[in-house]
Amino acid sequence: MFTLSHTVAATSLAGFLCLSGISAHAETIVGEPRIVDGDTVDIGGKKIRLQGIDAPESDQLCLDAQGEKWACGIAARDALSAFSKNRPWSCEVEGRDRYDRSLAFCSIGSQDINQWIVQNGWALAFVSYSNRYVADESWSRDIHAGLWSGAFIAPWDWRSRSEQTVILGSISVPATAQKLWLEGMSSQDAPDPACTIKAGVHDGECIYHLTGDRWYAKMTMDKPDRHWFCSEKEAEAAGCRAPKR
Repeated sequence: MFTLSHTVAATSLAGFLCLSGISAHAETIVGEPRIVDGDTVDIGGKKIRLQGIDAPESDQLCLDAQGEKWACGIAARDALSAFSKNRPWSCEVEGRDRYDRSLAFCSIGSQDINQWIVQNGWALAFVSYSNRYVADESWSRDIHAGLWSGAFIAPWDWRSRSEQTVILGSISVPATAQKLWLEGMSSQDAPDPACTIKAGVHDGECIYHLTGDRWYAKMTMDKPDRHWFCSEKEAEAAGCRAPKR
């Protein structure tokens, strides 16, 4: 009798959780993160993509108020690292992305980390997946925080940019600078001397190359599907792999 009641109760609970949109097998990942970029971390070997936001890629360039290029993707990564200060995170996993990364909302104590990144202008609300941080994006835009202090391309547009890509941010950035930036935004130079790994899409796969391998010197970086990475782990977290030997 007890076994039957227990089974019915468990089945009812699972059904309730399913209808409520709550996972009966939700995962919480806790630990000190290794910051990969502005919206990706690694905790204990588990790759985590911060849910509801999109930060600039590590090789992404932006313009400051004077129209000068700066490595905003690296700045976003460094800002998140400085904020984290080697403190442990708690991440509530909501699912997985196509690169098999855990999609999660993370916190340090009561501080919503995803929210902090958007409020400080280092990421945008990723409205294709969630409207949770739209108000925080409006706040950072109004105070010209982070990326909003100059001009930039939305991270999702940067990944497939062209000369028709829309530029966001401060209207104070000279229009001539914006035009020159769009014309030459596929730079052959790494955004940072420490970020020399090249990556590109070949036959539907992203493959990265290290300095000195036989394809490295031949690979040009003048296409939207070409990206620079600062480490192999960062490239792998983005869904790229090393070339087959």
